Amino acid sequence: MQKLEHKKLEEMPEAQFDIKELLGVGFTLLVLAIGLAYGLDVMADVRDDMTENTAEYNATVSGIEGVAKIPEKIPTIATVVLAAVIIGILVTYLWARFAR
Repeated sequence: MQKLEHKKLEEMPEAQFDIKELLGVGFTLLVLAIGLAYGLDVMADVRDDMTENTAEYNATVSGIEGVAKIPEKIPTIATVVLAAVIIGILVTYLWARFAR
């Protein structure tokens, strides 16, 4: 049977984190929001070029309504990503702190 070794605090690896790790997530959400805004603008221009109450017009309106729901979810997406990062930091820290 193996004997458990207790490491001194000085010998334990130190977990290192930096707030810069969240920068990529922030830029991704920003680009997503800008892309959706411009995409909706283009879709509205396409809709305006069509005759009202035709199948094409109605399909474009439905598409715009569907895509317009995505920006409503950006805060939820950001919260989930932030929670995942925080959980990752905590798990890494605790693993480095208490791993034997």
